[in-house]
Amino acid sequence: MTDPIIRLGKRLGYRFEDESLAQLALTHRSCGSKNNERLEFLGDSILNFVIADDLFARFPDAKEGQLSRLRARLVKGVTLAELAEEMQLKEFLRLGAGELKSGGFNRRSIQADAVEALIGAIYLDAGLEVCRERILTWYRSRLEGLSLEDTQKDPKTRLQEFLQSRRSELPIYHLIKVEGEAHDQTFHIECEVQLLNQRSQGLGRSRRIAEQQSAQAALDALGVGDK
Repeated sequence: MTDPIIRLGKRLGYRFEDESLAQLALTHRSCGSKNNERLEFLGDSILNFVIADDLFARFPDAKEGQLSRLRARLVKGVTLAELAEEMQLKEFLRLGAGELKSGGFNRRSIQADAVEALIGAIYLDAGLEVCRERILTWYRSRLEGLSLEDTQKDPKTRLQEFLQSRRSELPIYHLIKVEGEAHDQTFHIECEVQLLNQRSQGLGRSRRIAEQQSAQAALDALGVGDK
């Protein structure tokens, strides 16, 4: 077993029997047709199941919508990228020349995809129960810190529902500018709401985050930010 795979195993808390699975899980599509996309697909499904199963047992009185929102928070790309950073996975990624030049090692979406691919690889290497144990170990602090109070709908959904209840037109999100290199961008968004005299602003590392920030700013301006 090569030294990088040994170091990877220590980060993951898991030692691969089939080293090639670990290597494949870390191989981005920029390297060619033999890449981690199929493992990513498998890992995504397993992650959703394991988290859903844990939440179902952890919150016996929760409604379906609450469980869905908790799961969405835990399996979204931002959370996966945080896990990748905690494991320092970027040093193990295998990228093509183009991604190397553009700083792909730091691209959060690539790191998040690698986490899902590694989940798929562990499942194929050792089975579901071992894979489940690893996932729940990685997520332990996040799972233990959850409560049903965390199931509030996201700002964009809340803003849309508020405006619909007032029979007002739905918000329009305008991309104002994007700053930074491809691997480290900041998006500036303005949210246009008919009930407000001026647009609300938001910024974030992705367009989605910036839109959520601008929606929250609109809710605050409408006086419903804490509802």
